[in-house]
Amino acid sequence: QVQLVESGGGLLQAGGSLSLSCADPGRTLSDNYAAWFRQAPGKEREFVAGITWSGGDTLYADSVKGRYTISRQPSKNTVYLEMKNLKPEDTAVYYCAFSFGPALTNILSPHEYGYWGQGTQVTVSS
Repeated sequence: QVQLVESGGGLLQAGGSLSLSCADPGRTLSDNYAAWFRQAPGKEREFVAGITWSGGDTLYADSVKGRYTISRQPSKNTVYLEMKNLKPEDTAVYYCAFSFGPALTNILSPHEYGYWGQGTQVTVSS
């Protein structure tokens, strides 16, 4: 059974920085597309950033472009999300996710992802 281990998150003031990590200790998802999603109270889960298994291609939601950086360290089977210049509207539970397989139809859709981390809370105060 695949278990993803997320770490990071916390409470900070607007303008601050934070890093999240997501590890696949079983090393079973190394060929899968990896992404970060977030879900704020009362809102749908939304795509934040994604990265190919090789790390060569990344994709960002417009709302985080230029502030967030997704990266992947294959040797550790870990995906990272570095967040800078955080805003109150970034407050949400952040989830890492891996696709069902190497190919996706819609990278932005959470339905394309079969493996999820437990979620970590990020709270940004104004």
